[in-house]
Amino acid sequence: MEKISVAVRFRPPNPAAAADPSPAVAGDREWRIDDTRVTLLHRSAGPVPGASFAFDHVFDREVTNERVYGTVVRDLIGAVVDGFNATAFAYGQTSSGKTFTMNGSDADPGIIPRAVRDVFDAVGQTDDREFLVRVSYMEIYNEDINDLLTIEDQKLQIKESLERGVYVAGLREEIVNNSEQVFELLQLGEANRHFGETNMNARSSRSHTIFRMVIESSAKNQIDNGDPIRVSVLNLVDLAGSERNHKTGTEGVRLNEAGYINKSLLMLGNVINKLSENGKQRGHIPYRDSKLTRILQPALGGNAKTSIICTAAPEEMHIEETRGTLKFASRAKCVSNCAQVNEILTDAALLKRQKREIEELRKKLQGSHSEGLEQVVLKLRNDMHKSELERDRLAMELEEERKLRMSLEHHLIEQQKKLDGLDNTGMSGDQFTDSTQLDSLKTPDSKYIPDSFVARRSRYSNDVEFSPIPENLGTTADEDLWTRLNKGCVTDLDMLEMTPGLKREASLLEDATSGAPLEEPTDARCQRLEKGCISDRQQLEESNARCAALEKERDMLRDENKSLHQELSDSKREANRLVAAKQAQLDDSIARSVVLERELSRSRKDAERLATVKLELAGQLDTERQKMEELKQDIQVVTQAFLQREGHLASLYAKSKAIMENCKPSQFATQP
Repeated sequence: MEKISVAVRFRPPNPAAAADPSPAVAGDREWRIDDTRVTLLHRSAGPVPGASFAFDHVFDREVTNERVYGTVVRDLIGAVVDGFNATAFAYGQTSSGKTFTMNGSDADPGIIPRAVRDVFDAVGQTDDREFLVRVSYMEIYNEDINDLLTIEDQKLQIKESLERGVYVAGLREEIVNNSEQVFELLQLGEANRHFGETNMNARSSRSHTIFRMVIESSAKNQIDNGDPIRVSVLNLVDLAGSERNHKTGTEGVRLNEAGYINKSLLMLGNVINKLSENGKQRGHIPYRDSKLTRILQPALGGNAKTSIICTAAPEEMHIEETRGTLKFASRAKCVSNCAQVNEILTDAALLKRQKREIEELRKKLQGSHSEGLEQVVLKLRNDMHKSELERDRLAMELEEERKLRMSLEHHLIEQQKKLDGLDNTGMSGDQFTDSTQLDSLKTPDSKYIPDSFVARRSRYSNDVEFSPIPENLGTTADEDLWTRLNKGCVTDLDMLEMTPGLKREASLLEDATSGAPLEEPTDARCQRLEKGCISDRQQLEESNARCAALEKERDMLRDENKSLHQELSDSKREANRLVAAKQAQLDDSIARSVVLERELSRSRKDAERLATVKLELAGQLDTERQKMEELKQDIQVVTQAFLQREGHLASLYAKSKAIMENCKPSQFATQP
């Protein structure tokens, strides 16, 4: 036994209320939020008596969906993959953030998209088991169950069986392989869901929605050894919010919707109240009072792990609604479930019925990585599942028709016996000359009472415990005897209410409601009974015709199922051919890889030789570089010496030029 996990989440305040902090808008009271406790405070007087509540988790207005999911729901996903049933739902008043908590947004996904991704991640990380996942999406709108994955307007019924437990008959289930397929189905379901505008919410949920994932798993390569199949169910529920008409301003259709929503939430609260009571004091639990509680029966005090996220509004104007939500959460925290792994040994598990036929094909497809054939197998699985659901529906209708036919046959036999009895007596009204003898054979008329015999009850207020038995009880009763037997009280037979008849065919009610007089001759009564028999025979023939049509439709479904099996067999052969072709391609690839490896080996040797040559050339290059550096240094030295010598020569040239200039005038002066 384990307690239901209960968390409370406060949404951010309304922007209009947050922008106006005046006491007229903010009010004198506020909620103080801790990690596990919520307390109502009076701004001047402190805590309000009797308004403090403790829970498993309490989230303030700043928390994200990621944290809520990680704290409350993530552990449920691992339990579901391991074979436990699990349920998570959001409860609270309208516009308190339930749909945002469950669905979220693109920037902050909610519980449902995160749970879907984690389920497939956990399935992918489990290597020792084979999984089959199918999903469904329904809503409860005005106490009618609608399938959100179909556009047909049909009202589904809740059934219960020993193998499946409580389920919705005729609900569409899709087998899925990845989260993207689930998101497409969720988008389709959201488009068919009922929403409406109120004064408190521009897009208010007008129905309860239940998104369900059924996860079947078995040990790999053990399906033929009679191993059990684990079948677990994950329910993610987005409840419509309770609302008050003077706040939401609903009228007309919206008012009618609000009435159904509040009634179903009231029934949910009654179930929680009963479950939270002591075991010895607990009485009948009214699961059947509401379709919501009937569907969620395993999650409420049954075989499931359950988490409840109660959303609340922080504004002072919603104090009473928030207090009611917190009281509901406190009672839910006292409810215990007995969760256990669900294992099935029979062929009731869809995985066990289908895996025998496609296990080999699936292995080959996984080896060849053929995505196209994987989609074909998924489509065939869905078609087979739909045909099985349709076959179950037709079997139920056929059984009802058979029961009706048996009842008609029984009634027909009874009518025939009556006719045979009347024919065997061979009596008619003409054989009796005495009217007294003829009246003795007539059916007594309880409505025929002389006017003088009818009287009003004189002692109506007195309790009549018993009627006195007369001392002398003869064969006839007169007026005085009846008066003494009833203590002077005569029942007005016109005021009696008759038990309503069953909804049967018109011919079945003719005998009970027939207006034939008591003085009806025997021949006329025989004719009337014969007409009734003829009508019953016609109805029986029509019932036989309907049964034949249903059997024909069942045969057609069987033929369709055989064709699906044939298509699956063809897919197997095609897969074998593709596998053989891919095997041949693989052999060619292996041969080419051997040749390439040889060439690669030679290339590696050439590369090593070239590397050695490269190293040698690099060494020689380094030597040449050193020589070049030495030559550069020598050139620099020679250049410096040349420059110095050039400088000396330039100075000598200048001196010699000066000497020559000095020598020329002296020569001219010495000539005569």
